[in-house]
Amino acid sequence: MSDGYSKVLVIGVTTHIGKYIVKASARAFYPTFALVREEEPSDLEKFQLIQGFKYFSGVNLLIGHLNDHESLVNAIKQVDVVISAVDRHHILDQHKIIAAIIEAGNVIRFIPSEFGNDADRVHAVEPAKTTYANQVIIRRAIEAAGIPYTYVSSNFFACHVFPNVEKPGPMSPPRDKAIIFGDGTPKAVINTEEDVAYYTIQAVDDPRTLNKILYIRPEGNIYSFNDLVSLWESKIDQTIERVYIPEEEVLKKIEEAPVPLNMLLSLGYSAFVKGEQTNFDIDPSIGVEASQLFPDFKYTSVDEYLDQFL
Repeated sequence: MSDGYSKVLVIGVTTHIGKYIVKASARAFYPTFALVREEEPSDLEKFQLIQGFKYFSGVNLLIGHLNDHESLVNAIKQVDVVISAVDRHHILDQHKIIAAIIEAGNVIRFIPSEFGNDADRVHAVEPAKTTYANQVIIRRAIEAAGIPYTYVSSNFFACHVFPNVEKPGPMSPPRDKAIIFGDGTPKAVINTEEDVAYYTIQAVDDPRTLNKILYIRPEGNIYSFNDLVSLWESKIDQTIERVYIPEEEVLKKIEEAPVPLNMLLSLGYSAFVKGEQTNFDIDPSIGVEASQLFPDFKYTSVDEYLDQFL
């Protein structure tokens, strides 16, 4: 540790949530290390992101790769906490991180890449089904190895929701028609990436989150799809046509949708049709809720988030 702060290594720093976690860690004054490949990425956005980390106060770049065991071990030996933010295509590659953590022998907390629904509680359809199954495999491997962990169940990222689940993405909510899967009554949880990253970093040294699931489920961010549409209508002072898609038709849309829309639709089905983000109470023996653990943090509410579109 450095001055009472654990040294944090982030793996998957150019993924959607990874870049937020790196910045949140540095802003919280944790000595922050970002694992990057030796060769520069060909993708311009990723290249610029890594270049930006070089000048972001508190961020140190470490050369390494998931497929290079020695580099992984060397990187992990320099830190106390490992946070994986790899994308869904590399979930099972986290076995390599687990092996490196075991060899290094110094990690006091591992946060694997999840940042969605609680993988042990979902009954999703493909392609989300395979992703969650792989996350469960990694959970059991971590537990079998005796590695101290925190699993982060952050539910939906706000930019993927509003407010048309049929065409997810960071777009302005519609002012004419909303497509609603099912009857629109199951409730989901919607958080900004910045808030998810903040809560994740706050958990790394907190004994209350050790070997627990950190559910990010603040009261102000729990909404059904009908609730979301009503909230938006109140903001624009306008009634929106609601088009309800029966569950059977939703499943057909998922089957016929191209990649990556099929994944986004299957995630929407799990949350907004099956209600799998909120259809259970948090078991205090295995989980804690982030906004209750850190009540002084002012998270961004869904109500506030929508104001940017006015």
